[in-house]
Amino acid sequence: MNIKFCGAAGTVTGSSHLLTLDDGFRILLDCGLYQGREEAYENFNRHFFFKPGDIDLVILSHAHIDHSGKLPRLVKEGFQGKIYATPATRDLTAILLLDSAHIQERESDFTNRKMEEEHKEEPLYNVEDVTKTMELFRMVGYDHWFHVHPDVEVLFKDSGHILGSASVTLRIHREGLKTTYLGFTADIGRPERPILRDPDPMPPCDYLICESTYGNRLHDEAPKEREHLLEIIQQTCVVQKGKLIIPAFSVGRTQEIVYMLDQLQTEGRLPDIPVYVDSPLAVNATAIFEQHPECFDKELLRYMIRDPNPFGFEKLRYVRSVDESKSLNNKKACIIISASGMMNAGRIRHHLFNNIEHPENTILIVGYAGPGTTGGALRSRVKTIRLFGQELQVNARIEIMDSFSAHGDYQEMIHYLRSQQKDKLRKLFLVHGDDDALESFRGKLLSEGYNDVHIAMLGESISL
Repeated sequence: MNIKFCGAAGTVTGSSHLLTLDDGFRILLDCGLYQGREEAYENFNRHFFFKPGDIDLVILSHAHIDHSGKLPRLVKEGFQGKIYATPATRDLTAILLLDSAHIQERESDFTNRKMEEEHKEEPLYNVEDVTKTMELFRMVGYDHWFHVHPDVEVLFKDSGHILGSASVTLRIHREGLKTTYLGFTADIGRPERPILRDPDPMPPCDYLICESTYGNRLHDEAPKEREHLLEIIQQTCVVQKGKLIIPAFSVGRTQEIVYMLDQLQTEGRLPDIPVYVDSPLAVNATAIFEQHPECFDKELLRYMIRDPNPFGFEKLRYVRSVDESKSLNNKKACIIISASGMMNAGRIRHHLFNNIEHPENTILIVGYAGPGTTGGALRSRVKTIRLFGQELQVNARIEIMDSFSAHGDYQEMIHYLRSQQKDKLRKLFLVHGDDDALESFRGKLLSEGYNDVHIAMLGESISL
């Protein structure tokens, strides 16, 4: 067998790993878009490290675009196999890929207006490509083995990262050899987070591909989280009478924040201010959350006895239309939750443009933002940012709450890996992290007694 690292190797996004069996059968684990502006990845989204038509099947861990977003491009270039995912992942992927297709088409139109005819480029894919992609999906639930090849079974376990997210374990039978277990953690969620169940441990593996996004960081403790959010709301919206702008991913982060605000409202502690979720994608995603209570944790299911709608309350309004989104510029003292979380696209950029120079406002960053993105710049405390061709002063207060992260920190990931048997695990591959996180996490795992911890390189191919 052979494993080839075709994305999220040496960087955080663009997850894609190719397993080739002894008989030549090819299984692709994830097929994600690169999100960022690192020069080395400039052409990543238009090319593959393999021929798409040669891939026999795809196993998708979860719906986030950096794991699913290149699937329509794969189909467009010749892939015709099946795509296996959990039911919630399939439903979320449908709306995320449609949104991504619209973005590709808009960006292509914008770029091509400035280009000579011979230099014009087609979008990565369009809505028709997404439709063809969704027809290839096959839905499988958690916790039971299913065959994808006469010699290969697959197991999805709930990874607690986003709705429907799963770790992937392959049980590979090899003639004359011991059965091999190859695992892919994908993105490891966090224990005791709102809405979703805790990550479910994977079976012991012989080889394991492991994420390392926060391999060098610890998150804030959850018990302080809601109080910290309430303090920021109180200071910004009540004392300073400003706007609290929260850039948030449409899937997962937005619903978590809304649920927390819902709890504060139920407890009678949320100030009397309007709250807007300004993202059509987040509106659609929230509807899908409501259709999949099988993914909810016990705490949320108990809460729903008291409040049947944990994603809606009197002061909350979901915004779809562009006109209503623009009207938020005239609002005072409110909370605006908008996408994208990295601030590199979407309506959030307009809210930043209109609010970042005003010192009474606060920008609350609640998740990872890659290098080269607007979010990454604000996380690094820049004094100015460039939006829509203008250089803007960052006068608004910048707050960061990494406790909202859907990725486990290094302690949580080490705890998650304790289901692995160190004497059985022959090699552990680290992916999905920047250089500092990868090196730091490798050192921590070696000190924990893992024997062979390898940082995967983009395009690297290793025989197993």
